[in-house]
Formats: sequence, C-alpha cells, structure tokens
Amino acid sequence: MSSNSIVRPLVPETSGSDFSRLSRKIADAGLLGRRPGYYALRITVVAGLYVSGWAAVALVGDSWWTLAVAGFLAVVFGQVALLAHDAAHRQVFRRRRASEVSGRIAGAGIGMGYGWWHDKHTRHHANPNHEELDPDLDPDLLVWSQDQARVAKGLPRLIGRWQAFLFFPLLTLEGFNLHVSSVKALANRSLKHRTLDGALLFAHFAAYLTALLWLLPPGMAIAFLTVHQCLFGVYLGSLFAPNHKGMPILTGEDRPDFLRRQVLTSRNVRGGRFTDIALGGLNHQIEHHLFPSMPSPNLPKARTIVRRYCQELGLDYVETGLITSYRLALASLHQAGAPLRHAHVPA
Repeated sequence: MSSNSIVRPLVPETSGSDFSRLSRKIADAGLLGRRPGYYALRITVVAGLYVSGWAAVALVGDSWWTLAVAGFLAVVFGQVALLAHDAAHRQVFRRRRASEVSGRIAGAGIGMGYGWWHDKHTRHHANPNHEELDPDLDPDLLVWSQDQARVAKGLPRLIGRWQAFLFFPLLTLEGFNLHVSSVKALANRSLKHRTLDGALLFAHFAAYLTALLWLLPPGMAIAFLTVHQCLFGVYLGSLFAPNHKGMPILTGEDRPDFLRRQVLTSRNVRGGRFTDIALGGLNHQIEHHLFPSMPSPNLPKARTIVRRYCQELGLDYVETGLITSYRLALASLHQAGAPLRHAHVPA
C-alpha cells in the first residue's frame, strides 16, 4: 500500500456523496491548511522536554529519585509518539519526503520502527474496527469479539476469559511490544526502507542502554528501564484505547461508505485543552478518521461542523467522557471473552 493512502479518503467518492459534501464544508472553513507555527512550537517544546529529561537523569544520577524522571520521560516518549503520528499523516508537512523524514526521526527517538507502524496504521485507517481487515483487531493476545473467542488458542484463550481485568496491567508491556514488533518487522522483505529502519532502531537501543549503564548503577539502570518502559506502555495504550474499543465491529462484506465506515466505528472523548494535549488530538477521533491530514489543532473546530452534519443525516455521532470511554472499552472486552468463561459449562 502506498504511503500516500494514509492521508486521503481510502475509497472513491463521487462528487455528490455525503462525504464530499462534508469535505466542502470543511475546506470552506479553512480547516485543512497547515499550521506551521503550532507545530514549530509543539516540536520545540517536546524536544526540549526530551533533552531535559535525559539531562535530569544525568543530574540526579545514583538516586532512586531518578525513577521519578523515568515517569516523566514515559510521558515525553508518548508525546514524541504523537508527533510521529501527526507527521505520518502529513499534518505537519504537506510533502511526503519531509513527513517521512520527521516521522522516522521521531520514531527513532522512542525505539519505534516507522515503516512497520506506518503500514499497520494505514491499514487500520482503511478499515477501522473490521475484524478481518483492521490489524488492531488481530487476536494475538486479546480477543475483540465473541467469534474470535470461540476459536481462540494459546494465550488469547488463556487471557481472554478475564481480559477486561487484565487490560491495563497488560499495557505495561506495550512499550516492550512496540520495540519487539518493530524488530520482527525487519524480516519482512516487502517493508520499504527496512535497512534504514533497522539502523535507526538499533542506534536507539544502543544509545538508550549506554546512557543508562553509564549514568546509573546496573540495578538502578534496570529499575529505570522497567519503570520507564512500563509507564510508557500504559500511556501509549491509554491514548488509543478510547477510540474504537466498544464501538461496532464490522465483519465479512460489511463495507459501508467512507463517511459511515469512519463515523460509526469511532468514538470522540470530550474534554478541554488538557485532554487535547494529553491525547494529542486523538480524542477527536471521528474528525481525525474523516480527515487524517487535518492538523490536530483544527480538529476541535471541525468537530462542530461534523457533529451538526451527522445530526442532519441521522448518523450516530458518539462522544463520551474519558472515564466512560475506558469503561465502555473494558465492558466490550469482557463481553468478547464471555464464550471462554462459559466454555466449561455443559450445554
């Protein structure tokens, strides 16, 4: 799949389609233009926090207070991941080359293989919450539907029974999973620029481990790595959990038009400026899926237009608070695992 597909509608739209009419409203409002000033400031702040975090590790040194710095850097790594996400969608730069370079730099800063993630995320945007086509619904560890639960084997079968209770504890492994999946993807010969991705990945691992072992005693370095990567995983998983989990899952030939495919499978999270910063604009998930290249600071303005348009069409536009979004996601996971809990009950 081409790297361009992530930033434009992934199905043809006729000039009179519902989505095309919405697109004209959004374009007329000027919400698709770049926001260079915003991203210059955001990149500067996040880069400054990244450098400051590692400087703090050096300054605090051989003290258990350095674990507090590990928590701080976990949040900073999450913000870097959000910048990589925006760059991949061409929210930061209009041209592909600049977007790929900036995305790879940001990915290298957190130990993420940009090519692997970009391909996976592109496929997710094409078919969100489609059981067979969305890679985010692969039952590699958790089951996302009762159909998956009925045929689950291995870890998904073992974990799936109580996966709703294990979900947040398992997120502590998500940072490690990001690194492992990035490395495993290097064996895929169809992955473009995998040599470059591999070089950046291992350069990150080498620099990360060298810095920790140089600045901290071995035991403290291991503790720092554990706290940092576990909290990074929790933050990373918490960014994406509210967006689609607990929303309708498509199967088989279920392929509504682009507008409905994106709106009906996505959930927005209400909140103010702090929520926008913490979730990097992903709380406006409906607008992001409809207009992936829209700069994240424009998403709140687009929300008003999109919500009103969906009301005119009689289309469900789901929006909840943050805590409610997590509750719905966990309830969905618990329901999906029901066949595994009742498997031992005689028919």
